[in-house]
Amino acid sequence: MYVILTIVAIILLTILIVWVIDKFVPKKVKPIITLLLWGLIFYLGYITFMSVYSEIQFNKLKDKRYATVVERLQDVRDAQLSYKRVTGKYTDNFDNLVRFIDTAEVAITQRRDTTVLDVERTRLFGGVETFKAEVIVDTVGYYSVKDSLFKGRNYKDLALVGVGKEGAKFELKAGELDEIPVFEASVDKAVILYDQDKNLVEKEKQVVSVDGVNGPTIVVGSMNEIKTTGNWPKNFSNKE
Repeated sequence: MYVILTIVAIILLTILIVWVIDKFVPKKVKPIITLLLWGLIFYLGYITFMSVYSEIQFNKLKDKRYATVVERLQDVRDAQLSYKRVTGKYTDNFDNLVRFIDTAEVAITQRRDTTVLDVERTRLFGGVETFKAEVIVDTVGYYSVKDSLFKGRNYKDLALVGVGKEGAKFELKAGELDEIPVFEASVDKAVILYDQDKNLVEKEKQVVSVDGVNGPTIVVGSMNEIKTTGNWPKNFSNKE
């Protein structure tokens, strides 16, 4: 915006100079100077238009690529949640996730309430039968992670960002926070937008907005908080 305002100010100043020349410069020199100044006005106008147009095109491309990245990060999250459900923890290795998707089956459970004899209280009450409520979890079947989450889809390249710099991969971390499993998958915006104007990319990395992806990366999960959500707004995802 600062650049645009500066260029507009220069254009207005140039127009003023043209008017001054028209009023006070000798007629012999006037046509040449006037022509040069009008040429400068059109040039600055073109630069102004291109600066606005380039940013519009950048934002369109950015949003399209972000949508792809968000979808892939959601796949990583879904795989991690299933992995934790079976193993009790997350993994920081994409090969482990892919092997897990290939082979894992997750139990389908059913909870039911029941009453059972409370042996201790029965003994304390001199043999008077006392009952207590319990929740019993039954396993009623299993489902395949591959068929449930990735049926008909290619999950072998789960680590790949998929857009931007060719062959780029997500950074995957896993560990514990206060003895609770956590994970984080992320990619730098500069990787996604590697072929775009560097100034626009740097500006995008500093975004703080309710309808934008805040910060220098697109990330799901966190190593510093217990959460499995991403840092993108709802308009970038159909699953949220």
